[in-house]
This record gives sequence, structure tokens and C-alpha cells, in this order.
Amino acid sequence: MAPSVNHPTGVSFVEEHKAVHVDAATYYGGGETYARSRTYSHAHLHGYNPRKAPAFEEDWHLRPRRMSHDERAYRGPAETIRVVLEQEDTDGDFQISMMALGTATSNGFKTFDIRGTYMLSNLLQELALARDHNRKRIVLDEARLTENPVDRLSRMIKNSFWHSLTRRIDGDGLEIITADPKNRTGRVNPRIYVPHGEPAMAEYYRKVAREKPHMNLDVQVLPEKPDDPQYVKSLNSKPGILALAMNEIDDGRGGKTLKGIPFIVPGARFNEHGQGMVDHFIFEIKHYGKILNGSRSYYLCRTQPPFLTDMALQIYNQLDRSDLEANRQWLKRAIQAAIKEYHTIWVAEPRIDPKTGLSRYRPDGIGIPPETEATHFTHILEPFAEKYGISVLEFSEKYNDGTLHEPELDEYFLHDRAVRESGHDTTYRFEKRCANLGTIDLQALLYKYEVDIGTAIREVFDDELELEEEFPLAPFPPSVEAYAGKTRESSRSRAQCSDEWFDRAEFRKEMIDRYLWNESKGLYFDYDTVKEQQILYESVTAFWALWAGCASEEQCWKLVTQSLKKFEVLGGVVSGTEESRGKISLDRPNRQWDYPPPHQIMIWVGLERYGYLEEAQRLAMTTAFVDFNGVVPEKMVPREGFGWMNSAYQPEVFFGAAANAEAALLNANLPATDPLGLAMEALSVSPVQAS
Repeated sequence: MAPSVNHPTGVSFVEEHKAVHVDAATYYGGGETYARSRTYSHAHLHGYNPRKAPAFEEDWHLRPRRMSHDERAYRGPAETIRVVLEQEDTDGDFQISMMALGTATSNGFKTFDIRGTYMLSNLLQELALARDHNRKRIVLDEARLTENPVDRLSRMIKNSFWHSLTRRIDGDGLEIITADPKNRTGRVNPRIYVPHGEPAMAEYYRKVAREKPHMNLDVQVLPEKPDDPQYVKSLNSKPGILALAMNEIDDGRGGKTLKGIPFIVPGARFNEHGQGMVDHFIFEIKHYGKILNGSRSYYLCRTQPPFLTDMALQIYNQLDRSDLEANRQWLKRAIQAAIKEYHTIWVAEPRIDPKTGLSRYRPDGIGIPPETEATHFTHILEPFAEKYGISVLEFSEKYNDGTLHEPELDEYFLHDRAVRESGHDTTYRFEKRCANLGTIDLQALLYKYEVDIGTAIREVFDDELELEEEFPLAPFPPSVEAYAGKTRESSRSRAQCSDEWFDRAEFRKEMIDRYLWNESKGLYFDYDTVKEQQILYESVTAFWALWAGCASEEQCWKLVTQSLKKFEVLGGVVSGTEESRGKISLDRPNRQWDYPPPHQIMIWVGLERYGYLEEAQRLAMTTAFVDFNGVVPEKMVPREGFGWMNSAYQPEVFFGAAANAEAALLNANLPATDPLGLAMEALSVSPVQAS
């Protein structure tokens, strides 16, 4: 009779054939897992130590599957992480190249080498996920470490990363999101600002404050015009988060309550999150006057690059078709908000230059931007403090409260705020001049706005769109005389039609060609509206004109044949050329937006749009996301990564197939039927006259 075998209670054994490539909650959920050990021979005690090189999934057919080779046991994920990071960098190059771990079926008696930075980075990631699920011991399939890099990263983005990057501003999400690392006031209790005209929302947050007294939540209601520069400066000593859009839901007790709409920080990928972000943008334009640079009180004067119409049309084309009228009403709100933003922000002073008709990043604001680190501007302020014989801290206080006036410093902070509004913070391209520049990227974005709005009005709203909010319409065509006038047409005086928006787009294209296109260099350049000259800084944002569709066929050909090679490097394209940026050194370090940029997708789409499929696919396939995943740095970064990079990853992977499919449609001469496709075709591409 065979002896009985006793096992710890609650123990489950790993099966020979279990699902491997599943999300972490499924893989590491449940109780502790053990392997069924095999009998050891006496030879094993004398140093038998089988080793083999790891194989990626595509090579598994070359060898029979054996559990002892395909699964490894790692005891204590937290302790193993510490050992890996502290002890395995044996050659001092801050990278881990190899470590040995025990096999599951030998209960760790036999060992197996984990080699290469890719497998080791995956091991650290798996150990961290296991630790998050409170696992004390895990049995980990080798296949999770050797998984195809493209498949693994796509799976991790979908099942793990986006969850970590998702936020919601309401009673449940406030405790996570109200912590402000940029708050220098010393007060750590959270504060939320609710917009004027939202009494139900204000009462909701007051109720949250009563029901969660441990938070010490301070609820404040903003005035009707919350972006007055003096008022915004007064909030520097009492910063807080700004309320965003909410939905009314059942509270489960027969009543109603509010719930925040989820959004992704700092980017979006999935339709439901993208739609939520558009809802928040609509809310911000209605209550704060603009799409804010961030949802904190010190951002009330500052907006961000205009992408709303493209986002709205992209999402509209993917909405569930079961309720077409609801979809139409949703798009209507988005287009109405974009029209308000266009007239009151982008073609309104101070952002527009009436003489050229070019728009600029030129936000309001008074004093030193409060969201920076305490010492961020010390080197700028020191000469002024020395001038008055006081400390930098005392000078900062006197400058901020208006006791001391320094026009030179006012100019410096105007450009600093403009750089942040542009999204390109920071870059040598904009240093000490950003607010004066009519940049090619902003003109391209606004050209796309004008075409998108015109197309939506014509194709979705029967060429007539009534505006519900009251605001002044900007003069057209722009001129110094027109903007000097005191009267403005009201937004509710007439319905919007498509022709006027296509006229605006055509006018902007003419201004882009006149002021920004350089025929001899085959490139677009920013235009300094104060110095009245082009700034010959070579920027890859010139290729945004292809994404927006405002370049002629001839201009596109010159961009591709004369200029693309200047920006193309291993891993995609860089923001600016070394000739423009200058040499980088310890004394003159790289700026965040000088290398590498998230311009990749816009360039791929632009090249594909003009028929340069080979160039688009080449750039897409050389963007080196996977290379970074293979490096195990000494200091780990957040596992979920950065939002825009996650957003960019899968379009990069699948761009080649999409480009081929689009080419097939083009060859078949099939017309576009969706609003986004129609917007892309709304204006014909014509040759530009040489200047």
C-alpha cells in the first residue's frame, strides 16, 4: 500500500497545460500554487545542473515540451526583486545580464539560466505583479518570459497599464487624485474647485466632505469668469484640483448621485476612455473657457494644443450604431464646444496676431508659474535679487505681489508659459520667444479644426448648426483694423454653415504658404510675429502639415525628398536637427522635447495620406519601443509607462497592415463615407507657387 502524502491545506498544484498568456489577476489570483515534484536521482546530488538557452515562442517546435524546462519556481517575489536588483549587476554596467533560478518540478533543486535583458526585464515585471497580488510563492511559466515582445507589450497595455493610468474625479477617486506634488504651500489637505453654474456638483462634493471627514476636503465654487489672471494668481496660495464632467447615476437606494467620467493620464487609447476625455474637454470649454493644460487651479489661464475635432470625429466613427441620434447629439456638443474654443481662444487676442492672421501660444498669467519646483527659476531670479540687494525668496514674493516691477522678467515668464501651453516643454526651439511665434504645428492643427468643423456641419448636420452658448465671433478675414473694432457678431445671431469654415481653412493655408513655407529649403518654419521673420530652426513639426492636409503635393515631395532625412534616426524621427538645436553637453543638456518626440504617428499618417507608404512603414517599423523594454535599469520606472507611448505602441505595430489596406481602398477608388474621411478629402491638394 502506497504511503499517504500530506500537503498543506489550501494548496493547489499547477497543471501540465494551463493558460499562460492571461492577465495578471487571472494568472496570479487564487491561492498559492505548487508543482508536483519528480523523483531525484543520486546523480543530481553530485552537481547535475542542466542548462539551455531560452527560445522564443516561435522556436518551441524545435524541441519537445517538458514541464521541467517550461516552468520555473520563484519563491518570495519581493525578496527575489531585491536580490535581482542588488546582486545581479555583476559587471557594474547598471544592467543585468544573467541569473540562475530553480525549476518548479525539482522544487528549486535544478537551476536554469535566465539570460538577456529582455527575459530579465520580464522576470522583474512578473515578480512585481505577483507581489501586487500578495503572492508569497509563484510558479511562473517560462513562456511568459520568452513571449513575443510585440504580443507581450500589447497584452500588458490592454490588461494592466491602462488600468493604472485611469483616473476619475469623484468621491471615490479624490483621495488618489488630489495629492499634488507641485503644492509648495505646506497645506496637504485636498481642495476642489467646482465651476460656477453647477450647484448639484457643488452639493455632491460637500456631501463627500461630510461623509469622509478624514479627508478634510475643502469645497470651493469658482466665479463666473474663473480665468481672470489676477484671480488665478490669488489661488497660488490655495491650490486645488478642478472638477471635471460627471454622469448622473442611480445611487442604489432609489435616488440619484453623480459619478466621475473615467479618463486616462496623460493619454487615451480605448474608445470609452477617449469619449470620456472629449466629454471632459466639452465641460472645460463650457465652464473654464478652454481645454486646460491640467486640472489644477494654477492652469486656469493656460490651454493646450487643439486636437478636439480630430478626437471627436475619430470616436464618433467608432460609436455603437444602435442609437444614431444619440451619437449625433454627442458630436454636436463636441463641435459646438470646438467652435467656441476656436473663436474665444485661438483666433482671439492675445493669441492671434491680427496683422498676419497667424495664431500663437500666448497665455495670460501673472508672476512666477507656481507649479514648478521651488528652485526651478533660481538662476533666472538671482541677478534681479542681487540688483535689489535681497534674497531670491524675498524678491520672488515682492515680484509676485506686484511690489517690484521687472518688464524683462514679465517677458521671460510670458514665453515660459507659452512653452508649457504648446506641449513642447521644454525645447531650445522656443527658448525666450515662444509667445511671439506663429508655429507650423499650431497652424496645421487649426487648419484641421477648420476643415473638420466644416465637414461635420455639411455631412452630419445638413449644413446648418445652431450654437447654444453666447460668445463673440472673431472677425474674418483677420486684420488689424477689424480687431481694433469694439463690436463683435454674436454666436447666436445666425447658424453656422460649412462654407465659412472651408473659407477659413483656405485663408489659413494661404498664410501658412506666405509666412511659414520656405521654398529653397523645402521645409516649413515658425514665424516670429514681432520680428516679422521666419525662425530658421528645423523642426519635425513641419510634417504636421501632411497630417492636417494643408501641404500641396509639391510641398510634400520636397518635405520627403529634401528634409525627412534630416530628422530620421534609429528609432524614428527626432524633434529638431543638431544644426538647429546645437551640440549637447553636460553644460548644455538635452531638453525633454528635443529627443525623442511623440510626433511619430502624425508623421506616419501624413506620409500615408500623400501616398508615401514605403516611407511611412519604414518609420513605423524603426520606432524602437521594444528596445527600451529589454533594458533593466538599476532604478525601476513605473510599470505602466507613459500614456502617449502606450497610445502610440499598437498603431506602430499594426501601421504597415493598415497602410496596405488603405492603399487597396485607394486603388479601388472607393470614396470615403465617414465624417473623418470626408474631412481628410474636403479640400483638394494643389501645387504651390514658388515664391
